[in-house]
Amino acid sequence: MAGLHPPTTTLWRPTGPKELELVRESGWRAWPPRLADQPIFYPVLNEDYAIKIARDWNVKHDGAGFVTRFEVESDFVRRYPVRQAGGRTILELWVPAEELPEFNAHIVGRIELVHEFR
Repeated sequence: MAGLHPPTTTLWRPTGPKELELVRESGWRAWPPRLADQPIFYPVLNEDYAIKIARDWNVKHDGAGFVTRFEVESDFVRRYPVRQAGGRTILELWVPAEELPEFNAHIVGRIELVHEFR
């Protein structure tokens, strides 16, 4: 049937003001290329974990923290292993920087801003 989207997986991304501005410039459709010292793009699988990073880390380092939510095609995102970065709910994906353009191509819909901390 035409018009049906493939199944998607919801991901969150805690981010600072500079990265958020680049997402805005993309029309809320893509994550910007990583900087030289950022070999991995880390979206997270849990909204509470994203809030904690945005509130506790981004605000301290960038003066503001934001949480975004977005959908990625489930079949595509399965290629990235889920990494446990601490406790049971502290889960993230590790997307190599060079794969970010392909990752962006599998985002379904727009990246949404869901929380803001200052």
